[in-house]
Amino acid sequence: MLGTIVNTGTILTGSILGSVLRKGVKEEYQNALYTAMGLAATGLGINAVVSNMAKSHYPVLFIVSLALGSLIGTMLDIDARFQGLVGKYSKSNLGQGLSTGILLYCIGTLSILGPVMSALHGDNTYLFTNATLDLVTSTVLASTYGIGMALAAPVLFCWQGSIYLIAKNLSGSFFSEEMISELCIVGGFLIASSGLGILKIKDCKALNMLPALAGPVIFFLIKGLLG
Repeated sequence: MLGTIVNTGTILTGSILGSVLRKGVKEEYQNALYTAMGLAATGLGINAVVSNMAKSHYPVLFIVSLALGSLIGTMLDIDARFQGLVGKYSKSNLGQGLSTGILLYCIGTLSILGPVMSALHGDNTYLFTNATLDLVTSTVLASTYGIGMALAAPVLFCWQGSIYLIAKNLSGSFFSEEMISELCIVGGFLIASSGLGILKIKDCKALNMLPALAGPVIFFLIKGLLG
């Protein structure tokens, strides 16, 4: 769990640093940061999709996952509930920042494969690399959305901690390379959609698509049982 603890710590550190840097920043500069984060999230999402699409052996899986996941998420109204909850404690658009940050921190090859490698082989290289990237990302996000971005840290800890425990107690083959690729494709679309929301191009309500991440997991569980 050392890698996850370090990763969580870097997000907290970056959030504090970014919130300090935010003080005294003019509105025009804040707007520039919003645009930069929107472009960055969109680009990272597209890169995750493109780089993993070539590895996919089930090209229809992400379509079905996104379609069904979006329907379920819309029925549950996850995005509105989350924004409403955050809105009770913040008058800014912290909800948008948190949703983007959580997706960027949690949904990626390093953040998924890292805890697996740590649990099975005691190798924290992926997590330390992810921690370095998250330090920079959290600093920029907090300089845009404020200290509230630190709330993403416990979410990351629970996410990576859960993956670590599953990998530690179940067969290592559960998190196969194929499943991680499919998860990253779906996650890439979620991150890109969050970026489009920040840029005010299209409010895709990325959080409503979160159930789509369960699609690849359920598919490979069924495939493993039948195989």
